[in-house]
Amino acid sequence: MKYNFDKMIDRRGMGALKWDVPERELPMWVADMDFETAPEIIEYLKTRVEHGIFGYSVLTEEWYDAYINWWGRRHQLKIEKEWMIFCTGVVPAISSAIRKLTTVGENVLIQTPVYNIFFNCIRNNGRNIVENPLLYDGEAYSIDYEDLERKLADSQTTLMLLCNPHNPVGKIWDKDTLARIGELCAKHHVLVLSDEIHCDLIDPGFEYVPFASVSEVCQNNSVTCMAPTKTFNIAGLQTAAVVVPDSVLRHKLNRGLNTDEVAEPNAFAIGGAVAALQKGEAWLDELREYLAENKRCVRRFVEEKIPALHVVPSQATYLLWIDCGSITEDAGELVKFIRRDSGLYLTEGREYGENGRRFFRLNPACPRERLMDGLRRLEGSVARYIEKA
Repeated sequence: MKYNFDKMIDRRGMGALKWDVPERELPMWVADMDFETAPEIIEYLKTRVEHGIFGYSVLTEEWYDAYINWWGRRHQLKIEKEWMIFCTGVVPAISSAIRKLTTVGENVLIQTPVYNIFFNCIRNNGRNIVENPLLYDGEAYSIDYEDLERKLADSQTTLMLLCNPHNPVGKIWDKDTLARIGELCAKHHVLVLSDEIHCDLIDPGFEYVPFASVSEVCQNNSVTCMAPTKTFNIAGLQTAAVVVPDSVLRHKLNRGLNTDEVAEPNAFAIGGAVAALQKGEAWLDELREYLAENKRCVRRFVEEKIPALHVVPSQATYLLWIDCGSITEDAGELVKFIRRDSGLYLTEGREYGENGRRFFRLNPACPRERLMDGLRRLEGSVARYIEKA
């Protein structure tokens, strides 16, 4: 490999959210990788810092071209320049969209278990959370379409937050599934807001399908949030794009993002995104191979050493969703025990919805030496938990 993903980097003392933990703890919770970003991005940032002036920034033609070319080449999504709006992040975009495109007291539908911040975005803005729980057969997840349509048909349901690919279960929604969601939402006049921030973190051999690429119905009744931040580990640059093909929706959302003051880039947001999308492709391809092997390591280790747990098969994201239902129905209790016992810091599944109660999420996006440390801690803690039960 050209890039060194085995490099161990001490992130303590750098103000990192993930590593703001006691010395003995090993954090494998938040979706943040322990890898240096692509050298090409670092080189851009060094050059920008050396310029020495950090005034107000504008959107450049390079920024538009970088997104258009990347998504067109890698994901076969044709984006028009006028469809694009800058935002400081996907979460601010989602919150703005909820405020501008729905009314207080209306329903926003989510498919649980799902990214926990979706709950905050809806609840904090005075809208009602409506869940379409995913069906779990003990191995994989699927959609309950009967329940989905019944909830979309409620006249108070006006927006659906789609997680594509799905976090935390690592599911890639195929074209037929997305088409069916799109048709049902259009039928019941429900707008789709698709969070596609994990779209480039797909296991080798798999492909993600952008929601807006599926059909004209999907394209014209959707808002897509995308960013290179998760992919290249540059969330701190606060840079994202919102793609809105429909001109009326775009006008409303543009006003919302500007009203909320989240539509102006900082000094590194535009060039950082351009450097990632124009020069980071080789780094990303090697990263995906490394992450896929890390995920295989976790599955092998759990199967051999911790058979009481089950790693749900994942084709996307660098996160793993782990079923601990054979030893407890309360993963929160288990996760707290593990953290006290060995210092391994995981995320309990209930944060992603009540149907995540028997699961926890583990982030293996780190050098393999650190990953194996985490897995050994997990093995010991689970054994001691079972012993005391």
